[in-house]
Amino acid sequence: MNLFFQFRFIPVFMLFMLWLVSCKQKPAATGTGQSVSVQAQSTADMISFVISLDTLAGSNKLKLAINRQDSILSLTTEKGKNPFYHYFRARKFSLAKKKDSALAAYQQMKGYHKNDDIELLKENAIILNTIASGSIVEARLMNRILSGLKTVEMQKSRLTYRYYDLIAQAYYQNDNEQKSLEYAARYYVAHPYKNHSVIKQRYFDISFLLASRLGDLNKMLYYNNQARILAVDIKDSLALARTYDNEAQIYSKQMKPAKALESSRIYFHFLKKTNNLNDIAYNNLATSFIRNAQPDSAIFYYRAGMEMERKDPSRKRKTSPYMGLIDAYKLKGDYKSALAAAESLYKTEIRNNKAIEAAKIAELHEKYEVEKKDRSINELNSRNQLNEKLINQQRWLMFMVLVISMAAVSLFVIVYRQLRLKDKNKLLAADNQRLVMEQKLLQVQLNPHFIFNAISNLQGLISSGNTSESVRYLKSFSGLLRAILEQNRKDFIVIEEEISSLNNYLLLQQMRYADTFTYLISVSKEIDAQATLIPPMLIQPFVENSIEHGFRNIPYKGLLKISFYQQNNQLEITIDDNGCGLNNDKATGNQQKQSLAQTILNERFEALFCRFSQNASFTLTDKKDKGERGVLVKINIPIIND
Repeated sequence: MNLFFQFRFIPVFMLFMLWLVSCKQKPAATGTGQSVSVQAQSTADMISFVISLDTLAGSNKLKLAINRQDSILSLTTEKGKNPFYHYFRARKFSLAKKKDSALAAYQQMKGYHKNDDIELLKENAIILNTIASGSIVEARLMNRILSGLKTVEMQKSRLTYRYYDLIAQAYYQNDNEQKSLEYAARYYVAHPYKNHSVIKQRYFDISFLLASRLGDLNKMLYYNNQARILAVDIKDSLALARTYDNEAQIYSKQMKPAKALESSRIYFHFLKKTNNLNDIAYNNLATSFIRNAQPDSAIFYYRAGMEMERKDPSRKRKTSPYMGLIDAYKLKGDYKSALAAAESLYKTEIRNNKAIEAAKIAELHEKYEVEKKDRSINELNSRNQLNEKLINQQRWLMFMVLVISMAAVSLFVIVYRQLRLKDKNKLLAADNQRLVMEQKLLQVQLNPHFIFNAISNLQGLISSGNTSESVRYLKSFSGLLRAILEQNRKDFIVIEEEISSLNNYLLLQQMRYADTFTYLISVSKEIDAQATLIPPMLIQPFVENSIEHGFRNIPYKGLLKISFYQQNNQLEITIDDNGCGLNNDKATGNQQKQSLAQTILNERFEALFCRFSQNASFTLTDKKDKGERGVLVKINIPIIND
């Protein structure tokens, strides 16, 4: 170890030894003043030790230090009253990825007075444990973070830097990179060990990431240059190699693909040499090959990364390698393989969505079980307290006993009624969630049917050898598929999104059936297409039936009209075509398609609107009965504004 590291770790070791000595001292019997002084000194030393843990490079060193401290504190008398015993127990649980156990241990920490360093450390640790999942930080939790930040700034606490780091992470998770970068800088300036190489390296890496998210090339260059200078200075080969990975991103933004590829190769070969390769490194190198117009090499590294990822079946499958393969095969001109990659991408998305839903259900179930146990404990505690009061009140007069008994009975009735109300609310919430899940499943039923037909269309174009039309079709289809995958996560979308998806779909069908039909989409003035909501994929099945069956084998050019307007305080949608209609000799398949679309639409209406007692309906009319051509579909749903 060089002199720089020795100099940095001497204060940490001395503080740790001072704390051990102070723990062994006993307060003097002459008064409380010396006891408080020893307690304050012990707290200050432990806070210093906690802060110094930030300077440990590598998770193994941190884990060793935390386990060692936990073992020492476990041997002390009255360890349950020592807040730092609970703190290091919680850190140990966090390293073992036992989130709930860590949270329970943090909550057992108790400071010696309001808003002291122990309470501030506890609050910071609990919030960090709460937002560690990476999800959006809600307003309530954000206000809690800002309140804690205000307190540490007023008290000029040594833990201020931790709250700056916490709020920087919260802003990052909420996609506010500018604010995150601002508070990351404050974190670095306020850190007691800001001159330590580990702290500097962490700050440069975080700042580069945020600058990259912001697209600020100058800041990316600055922070990567600082990280490289530091890595060379402290002779950290891994940190130095990481700067080449960052450099590849910079060259890509500068439109220098050859240099980006060179930097990616340097980083990749270092990881390979040190046996630290991962699927992300494969993916990044493959992307550099794509940008340098080398599709064969890109395909090789994309597939190698995917193979490495498959070795860990517990991980969520990434979609970026499949998207990269699509681009690589398109660049190579192998559209059949590009289509296969697109199909794999779709299957991966579906599998990931199912895994996310399963995880959410498991999390809800776990929370329910925890709440159920907490209620049982609270009920038992309440009963114990009530029994103790009844025993103590036996010495009083009969009148007092009667009054207390009546009060206890009243309290029991109130608690019982509240529990009944809570149970009813939970049943209603569970029923509501069930209806939402049914709606999601019904919505997904439409998409595989549509996607199957779209892929069949693409296969027909490829088989015909029409390369330019195939490329155009694949581009439109991939855009439409992306929109469908995004809409599947929503119960409702605005009319403008639905019209955009319909335009894309109709364009694909016009490419397939050249000069077969034209279409017109109109929205009346009283309808705001950017604010009025409808269920996604509501109209597409009927449009598909009009094109696939209504316009097939007709001796004239088809016309499809789609209209949105307001009728009797409801949104009315009409799909009107001049095709062959329903009652013809070859209409068996057409009628089956119409029947399937009607069945699914009825089920969606039931899942979406029945819980609000809203009216939703549709009618399908063969215009031959009126002496006209084609089919008219009318859909009526409640008007819902965003």
